[in-house]
Amino acid sequence: MTHQISFNTLDFNVKGGNGGFRVEAAFRAETGVTALFGASGAGKTTLLRMIAGTLRPEEGRIAVGNLVLFDSARNINLRPEERHIGYVYQDARLFPHLSVLRNLTYAQWAGKREPERKVEEITELLGIGALLQRKPHQLSGGEKQRVAIGRALLSAPRLLLLDEPLSSLDHARRQEILPYLERLRDESGLPIVFVSHEVDEVARLADTLVLLEQGRVRESGSVFDIFSQIDGTGDTTSVLLQGEVTRSDDAYAMADIAIGGHNFQLTDHALQSGMKVRLRIRSRDVSLSRFAPVDISIRNIFPVTIVAISTDDGPFAELRLQLGDVQLLSRISRKSVQDLNLKTGEQVFALIKAVSIDRSAARLQQSEISLQSA
Repeated sequence: MTHQISFNTLDFNVKGGNGGFRVEAAFRAETGVTALFGASGAGKTTLLRMIAGTLRPEEGRIAVGNLVLFDSARNINLRPEERHIGYVYQDARLFPHLSVLRNLTYAQWAGKREPERKVEEITELLGIGALLQRKPHQLSGGEKQRVAIGRALLSAPRLLLLDEPLSSLDHARRQEILPYLERLRDESGLPIVFVSHEVDEVARLADTLVLLEQGRVRESGSVFDIFSQIDGTGDTTSVLLQGEVTRSDDAYAMADIAIGGHNFQLTDHALQSGMKVRLRIRSRDVSLSRFAPVDISIRNIFPVTIVAISTDDGPFAELRLQLGDVQLLSRISRKSVQDLNLKTGEQVFALIKAVSIDRSAARLQQSEISLQSA
């Protein structure tokens, strides 16, 4: 797809409620996909409804670029149809009596604005060209959601809201649709607000992350800066890093990835030079050593500085490590911390055993990649 539009910054700063539940939230989304992340009942869908115009805040301001959607001080509250926002729900909500094609073209008619994208562009973007003559009951769950996203895009929206669009799908169907969402992020040029409580979805899709807790924003910013805060505690904690493939070795299916001034080596035959990748490294997969190991199969060993050591009543400790411009997490036993006599400010060696990798949208596929040599 060659058509691009400039990104419209989303500014959100409101107070309000829905029944007995209240929100007081402020954030700014600068580019790409903004993920609203939190447990059930954190207020994610409430915020989406306020953006869409189906729930009026008590006070505050919501704007997309130069278009003010709501401003209590100026008595502005655009009706939902005036906001031109695409909304995709957890269930696809397609018209059951219409074909896929007629579901899509209905959106063009209902959108009222001149469509900026043609049906052919959307069907190619979302891979639904072969489905156009089918009825919704003939589609899989993932196919229905792709059609629902296409319908929203063809209404010529200024902003796209995705309310947990993958939550009703099983794992296989989620893996089917995620690459299309990534391509949508990279090629549509639309600002997208994505609601999720799945860490893997946030890792793959988000540019900006908003952490919600009981109707309030606990933290917001670049997903790479605050991703480690969403995993909770224990062996699920991880960091998200972004890098570029600088070299690929087809003979050994190896690739070098530059991140934070350091070179990571991964075993993956699909990685090619110039490809942008995201690496998710779990704390449980980072071991520590006082000395640089020799004659070992692990290929990614880096000198790091201990920034912080956190312990609780359990048997484990979590260490935050500085590696050039980026940070890593390591989860080891408290006994190991004691035996190695580890202290903040000291330099040790981090041994990275495994990583979860996401490739560029054109050929992206989630997989668990071992960083150990064969």
